[in-house]
Parts: sequence; C-alpha cells; structure tokens
Amino acid sequence: MFDALKELVNYFSDPKWSFTITTVVFVAALFWRRLWTNLGGLVMLVGVTLYFVVSMFDENFRLVVAKPDNVPIVMMVYFVGFFVWLSMKKAYDNDERIANGEPTFEKTEANDKIFTWPDLVFSEFICMVILTVLLVVWSIMLQAPLEEPANTAVAPNPSKAPWYFLGLQEMLVYFDPWMAGVVLPSLIIVGLCAIPYIDTNTKGNGYFTFKERRSEIVLFMYGFVVLWCYLIVVGTFMRGPNWNFFGLYEYWDINKVEPLVNVDLSEYIFIKMLGVGLPSFWLVRELPGILLLLLYFVVLPVGLTKLQFFKRYYDDMGASRFYVGIGLFLTMMLLPIKMYLRWAFNLKYLVHIQEFFFNV
Repeated sequence: MFDALKELVNYFSDPKWSFTITTVVFVAALFWRRLWTNLGGLVMLVGVTLYFVVSMFDENFRLVVAKPDNVPIVMMVYFVGFFVWLSMKKAYDNDERIANGEPTFEKTEANDKIFTWPDLVFSEFICMVILTVLLVVWSIMLQAPLEEPANTAVAPNPSKAPWYFLGLQEMLVYFDPWMAGVVLPSLIIVGLCAIPYIDTNTKGNGYFTFKERRSEIVLFMYGFVVLWCYLIVVGTFMRGPNWNFFGLYEYWDINKVEPLVNVDLSEYIFIKMLGVGLPSFWLVRELPGILLLLLYFVVLPVGLTKLQFFKRYYDDMGASRFYVGIGLFLTMMLLPIKMYLRWAFNLKYLVHIQEFFFNV
C-alpha cells in the first residue's frame, strides 16, 4: 500500500502535474481564504509536518531532503508558508474591520510604543543568544556541505547553482540561456523597481489588506509563490543527475535516460503541418513565431484595453503606465505558457534564429 502511495506521489510530482496542482491550489486558496487563514491553516501545518516525518522513513526521500545543502530549503518552505499565512490572515482581518467600520489592526497599536533601551535592545539580545545556540547546534548536528577544491576536469552531477539561482537554472529547461539568464532576471529587477511608478492604487499603505489591493497581491503572490518558489523547490529536490526529473521517492539513478524530442514552432508549421522543408532564409522560416510574439506583446495589450476589467486600470494608470505594466505581466505569463507548451508538444522555441543566436 505504501509503495503504491509513493508511486502515486512520484507520478504527480512530475512538473506538468505538480505545477498544475500548485496553480489550482493557489486559485482555490483565494476563494476559500477564510478557511485556511483560521483553523484550516493549523490543520494544513500539522498535515504537512506529519507527511514530512513519515516520508523521512523512505531512504530516497531522506537522502535528498536531509542533505546539508537542502536543509535550509526545507526551512525556507516552512517560513514562506508561515509568513504567507500570517500576512493574509492580517489582511483578511483588516478587511472585516474596514467592512464593519472599525479601525485597522495597525491603527489600534499605533500608540503602543516602547523604549529602545532597555526593552527593544533586551529583546534583540535574547534573540541573538537563541540564534547563536541554534547555529552551534546546527553546526554540530549537520556536516558543512564542503567538497574538495574545484577541479576543472571533474564536474559534479548534477551541477547546481546556489539555491537562490536554482529558479533561473530550472528556467533553462524552457528558455534559451540568454533569456533565462539575462533577459528575464533583468526584467524581474526592472519590474520590481518600476512597481512604485506603475501602481496608482494608494490604498493599503501602512496596513494589511486584500480587498483594496486584490489584483496587485494576486499578481505578486502568483509570481513569487507559484512561479519562483516552485521552480526553486523543483530544482532542489526533483532535479537529479543529468538534470533529469525524479519523483520525491525515486532513486537518483545516474544512468537514467530520458529522450526529449525538441521541436521548434517552425518545424511544426512547415514540416508537420505543410509537409515541406524548412525555408533557408531565417525570416521566412521564423515568420510564424515572430508574428505570434508580435500578436502577444503588441496586439494583445491593445485589445485588453477594450475589456471592462483592464479598461478600468487603463483609465486609472494612463497609457504609458498601463502598457509597461501589462508588458511585464505578459512577460511573466510567458513562463507558464512555455512550460505547458514544452510538456504538451515538446515545443522548444517559438522563434529559433540560429544565424544570430536569437531564440525565444
């Protein structure tokens, strides 16, 4: 029975299923937010903890999760879950207070001031002592993940970046290196810097709320939790030798071979649909993909302004802010789109101009 359950978990750990489940859970959490921010959150925490403890009896699971490099990532998963729960609980509580005509929680504690000395300094000192003890115990219980000096003749398999870059490394499966390693990270930084200049909603300053900043919170949470944190978890716990995918209870076999048939959009159009060879001139060959990207990034934003939901943001933000914001949003959504195209059709590139090393 337990073997059958482990096989079931391994099956649904596959990215096309696990990512879909993560997205569905994210959407469901928005609808039934009061359920998991109250007693449901405690039930979920206990359930996840019990699942983790029971899974530690599996050797393959334990080898990956208990690896000294991966222990902080396990803690990060718990911390992200806790702080998402805490922030959303405060947001929903404030929404109810505002609906009932009561002041927000932050206003009720506005006059609750303490002295820096000795109250704050004493609390910080206690935290420092506890953290020092924790680090000492950690260093004794877990061996430092140090290996031999770097050897150019021997590369580790799998060769993984630090955890904070594993999301970018996982994106290399779906994008060209210049996109996954340069363009998209740059757009993430530029997008975060541009948020204060794009966002015209003045509500929610200084207090937690969800209803007053619904769209902004949903977009940020989807990009951070569903996309970024998910890619880190997959890259840490499910990518093994040769960057092959392995289930949570699957043995990391270095001899595992997964044949991948990577097909570009131009090959689908000319070879599979039209039954002709690929044109030699790159512009003709990649014209379908170029037109598709122009339709996605140029025509679609203009069309969205005709919809009532987006028209409201267009009127509030103005043309320049709206088009910059919707461009960043469409770029973010290009990641799940490319992921599903890869899983469903083995589609590698929408545009593959190898003559100029330009691939999308």
